[in-house]
Amino acid sequence: MNNFDQQTIRFSKAVQNKISQLNLLIAIIAMVGIFSGLMIRWGFENPTSILLKNRSFADELFLGVLLIGGIPLILSLFLNCLHLEFGSDLLAGMSMITSFFVDEYLAGAFVVLMLSGGASLEEYAMRRASSILSALAARMPSIGHKKVDGKLIDIPLEKIEIGDEIVVLPHETCPIDGIVIDGYSQMDESYLSGEPYQIAKAPGTRVISGAMNGDAVLTIQAERQAKDSRYAKIVAVIKESEQKKPRMRRIGDRLGAWYTPFALIIALLSWWLSADSHRFLAVLVVATPCPLLIAIPVALIGAISLAGKRGIIIRDAGILERVDRCKIAVFDKTGTLTYGEPNLTEIQRFSDLSEIDILQLIASLERYSKHPLAAAIRSAAEKRHLRLLEATDIKEEPGKGLIGKIHGKEITVTSRKKLEKIAPEVQEKLPSSNGLECLMLVDGKLAARFEFHDRPRLDGKSFLDHLPKQHSFARVLLVSGDRQEEVERLAKEFGISEVYGEQSPEKKLELVKQLMKTDKVFFLGDGINDAPALIQATVGVALGQHHDVTSEAAGAVILESNLKKVDELIHISQHLRKIVLQSAVGGILLSIVAMAFAFFGYLPPVAGAILQEAIDIIVVLNALRAAFSPSIITDY
Repeated sequence: MNNFDQQTIRFSKAVQNKISQLNLLIAIIAMVGIFSGLMIRWGFENPTSILLKNRSFADELFLGVLLIGGIPLILSLFLNCLHLEFGSDLLAGMSMITSFFVDEYLAGAFVVLMLSGGASLEEYAMRRASSILSALAARMPSIGHKKVDGKLIDIPLEKIEIGDEIVVLPHETCPIDGIVIDGYSQMDESYLSGEPYQIAKAPGTRVISGAMNGDAVLTIQAERQAKDSRYAKIVAVIKESEQKKPRMRRIGDRLGAWYTPFALIIALLSWWLSADSHRFLAVLVVATPCPLLIAIPVALIGAISLAGKRGIIIRDAGILERVDRCKIAVFDKTGTLTYGEPNLTEIQRFSDLSEIDILQLIASLERYSKHPLAAAIRSAAEKRHLRLLEATDIKEEPGKGLIGKIHGKEITVTSRKKLEKIAPEVQEKLPSSNGLECLMLVDGKLAARFEFHDRPRLDGKSFLDHLPKQHSFARVLLVSGDRQEEVERLAKEFGISEVYGEQSPEKKLELVKQLMKTDKVFFLGDGINDAPALIQATVGVALGQHHDVTSEAAGAVILESNLKKVDELIHISQHLRKIVLQSAVGGILLSIVAMAFAFFGYLPPVAGAILQEAIDIIVVLNALRAAFSPSIITDY
């Protein structure tokens, strides 16, 4: 991400903060001005104003609120109109203008308070903490350690050229795509590949930018410049996804679309029939859609608070209105429907040794290894309560694997590729591989083959089975960057028929775009390779906090890597929508009744403003129920 992008992000944040501060300031000024004016009018001697002829000092305060608060709000509404954005707050703007021309300053001041207060609540509920592009930039190093004449020189990332030798230190992020020319280590590439394990790296193997190095130093020869690297392409895809994400119409927008013209027609009709501009203002004041401007943000804040108590961080409050309307569920595999850990699933014997003896021998040797699969072997031995044997002469030779002696026998743990070099005649005995594997030789002869798979979540099938029954999901898809056969194996276990393996971030993004043409999409993922799809989906949810970038891209982050929390999020969404519709529709119906009284001249503007405030209190009290847990928070 270049300096221009970073400056754009900072400028956007600064503008949002200024608008939020301005709305809050206007709301405070309105409250102070209205309270002071009412105290002067009803509690103290009310002197005649010097500035306003035949008006009181209290009226001067109300006019000040109307002008100071109303002008910025009306300008904001005017700019929205220029962009053809006509919201329910348009009635509030017309009410402020009308109140000024008919000298009903108190009614106008009430409308300023309602509009600015609602906007402040809305911004508080919708504001995001940070930007995904900032998180992406923070993940990548800004320099590379270039090897020149045996010395390391730090150079900017953009100055790395093809063919340069770059040293990646332990636990550093790889800055470029290239080939290892010196060193042995492991790298975590799950953010891109979808593979749930660390990948062993040795001379001749490829590495990709953004991968996290293990415990050893690697020297890499650059194959691409930083601007052409795999990581840079992901940044470009995510940036495009943010810019082109379709805007979802929210509940308030949909209700306001018919309510605003309806209220305006009633107000104009009352003016035409009565020839009384005050009656026009009275209808507009009571028609001001405070249930939409205030109750909905209050309910959103309550639901965000409830989700936070349940370990769910809401980054985009709008998703709470959309979760339970999604009909297509897309799940990443690694770390989402699986635990993201290798699990020993099969031991295939090629010798007279028993399975117990084979596992005891390999576990005794693997306890000295940092290979990504060693922990899975040791775990399998621990589950069977096997006693580990003493190993001697342990070494890890390039091109051969891990070698050691146990009770006078030479034990070798290697890969299929390395086996071609040390015992090519054994290759014919090996079946095709369906997952990760390693091989064990005893005194140079093939003794066993070990197969590993990512361990599926215990509650995965019950969770997936209940989605169509309880939450009306019409389609469930499994999408992963992992190998197609590995993804299909898991899909068969979970009963998923729509399967997409070997999916790059770009392919995941394109798939979500195509799905969204047919219905609303819920996407659950946990890796950086899911980030573009998380942004694009109707609702993107990150399971766990494995990557900052994923958390930034998602509309919600579930802190605990637990599918039950995903179900809780859906129920919180249903709870919120029910309360929002009750508050909004109920409040609008009460406003329509008040509009009828104003239409026939039984409700003057100031009384209408006070009545509207009473309606606000009723709907806000109902909206506050969103902060309390529903009777059913999970149902599987």
